[in-house]
Amino acid sequence: MPKTAANMPKAAANLPKAAVKTTKEIKVVLPFSAGDFVVYPAHGVGKVTSIEAQTIAGQKVDLFVISFERDRMTLRVPVRKVENSGLRKLSTRKVMEAALTTLKGRARVKRAMWSRRAQEYEAKINSGDPVSIAEVVRDLHRGASQPEQSYSERQIYEQALERLAHEVAAVEKIKPEAATAKLEKLLNAA
Repeated sequence: MPKTAANMPKAAANLPKAAVKTTKEIKVVLPFSAGDFVVYPAHGVGKVTSIEAQTIAGQKVDLFVISFERDRMTLRVPVRKVENSGLRKLSTRKVMEAALTTLKGRARVKRAMWSRRAQEYEAKINSGDPVSIAEVVRDLHRGASQPEQSYSERQIYEQALERLAHEVAAVEKIKPEAATAKLEKLLNAA
């Protein structure tokens, strides 16, 4: 049944036509601009190289183009999906200090099966939260006097250490190698 003034609810029929039409384009304020460093939870720190519009399946879509030099990868994230994807700005110095403080703490290894703990560690790493990643690094770090790690423990440890070091490097504007050395020094001192 077509909508006419006769069969519309009285409240809608009395509205001016401009109020019924909502086809105006709304200007969106973008959270990032070209040149900003951002953190994508599954890949770590990247740099927004540009913001481009592409036509995908007949619809115009605005995209953030993010470059991850370490992985030699380019990622395109739709502007509308930024919140859902977990893309965020770099952490503040205060958050990074909390992560570094976490590294100084005592390791808290649960007595669960390794496969279960590995899943929890992977989830923490992929959350993108620096404090959670620091917990993984702290818990899996082995000093010189401690027993060797298994291959999978070492892989997860290195992934977490690299992810945290790259964010520390971006926040403090130092090289990733210097950030890794700083983190390892904190771990060995604890």
